[in-house]
Amino acid sequence: MVADGTSGPREQAAPVRAVLLDALGTLVGLEPPAPALVTALAGFGVHVTPAEAGRAVAAEMGHYRAEHHRAGTAAGLADVRAECGRVMRGSLGAAGHDLGAIGDAAMVDDVLLRCFRFTAYPEAATVLRALRTRGLALVVCSNWDLSLHDVLAETGLDRLLDGAAVSAVEGVAKPHPGLFARALELAGGVEPAAALHVGDSVAADVAGALAAGVRPVLVQRDGDELRSVDDGGPVPAGVPVLPDLRGLLDLV
Repeated sequence: MVADGTSGPREQAAPVRAVLLDALGTLVGLEPPAPALVTALAGFGVHVTPAEAGRAVAAEMGHYRAEHHRAGTAAGLADVRAECGRVMRGSLGAAGHDLGAIGDAAMVDDVLLRCFRFTAYPEAATVLRALRTRGLALVVCSNWDLSLHDVLAETGLDRLLDGAAVSAVEGVAKPHPGLFARALELAGGVEPAAALHVGDSVAADVAGALAAGVRPVLVQRDGDELRSVDDGGPVPAGVPVLPDLRGLLDLV
């Protein structure tokens, strides 16, 4: 399906030699962190409602989005994670004060942040393998921090990729074309016109790819709450819209 309602493989001006892929919402998903937070807090003898946990999670995610650009080094990542832990504890009110009484704030924060667990989407590895058999270079192009490399390794997707251009590491974020240029370098110097970029954000992925001269593909997963942060407006006409990554195999 494309944004103008037509279906079928999209005509392409040049053969595709590389596929760039967003991470969160495209290759990997976030397990619901609020229930995990309720369980983790109970392990400390601190009890919160799901709604209270949800507010703490939302506060952490808001702080992370604003500050993750500083987490391109190990030291920067540690600082941002410590801040996120403090934000979560502060958002929990009295329960947060109870956590502070435990004494080891670093240990508590580590447990809290482990509630954010990423898993590969069911079709991701299969599609990546199929694309590799077609001789395509595969590179992640993502607004994330240094820890994305760990996430890709933990999900097993790193073995199927040729590299990852990570915004906090590179010092430039989508939709700026600079991150796409770096991803194309990692793909072996592929020209923009010979690449697709697959992502779940109109604002970051579609607009950014178009600005970089790369052909965009939008993934809109059913029930994907992460897309609620995308304020990029309607999908431009002609951009393929897929419910998951499997449809990508018909585009290359």
